[in-house]
Amino acid sequence: MIFSDEDIYEAVQNYIPKVSEYVNSHGGDIELRGAKDGTVYIVLTGTCGGCSMSLMTTKMVVQKKLRELIHPELVVVNVDGAPENEMPDDAYTGVTIDESQDQDDLSQEKHSLIDNIKHIVGF
Repeated sequence: MIFSDEDIYEAVQNYIPKVSEYVNSHGGDIELRGAKDGTVYIVLTGTCGGCSMSLMTTKMVVQKKLRELIHPELVVVNVDGAPENEMPDDAYTGVTIDESQDQDDLSQEKHSLIDNIKHIVGF
């Protein structure tokens, strides 16, 4: 495939709202987790998470639509906890190291703010 992992990730991210209409109608949702070598890794959530039809939904709904919209060779994998459906550690996830560090810093700031409030009110 001629697209980078980042290009595929961003394209899928843009089309997820359109693709997830069917899943949403069944009380579920789609979370984009990553992309690697023409494979997109998603998680079906809500009522679709763990559903016996999730493999069919992934292939016949999500993959089919993304192939129409992005590239006919795109593969979609539902990261459902099965060993064969694991996302590789080096998949592109849309989060840079700087953003990851910013999230850690924000988490620490929130934690210290809560500790300060607890201290003020006597907990």
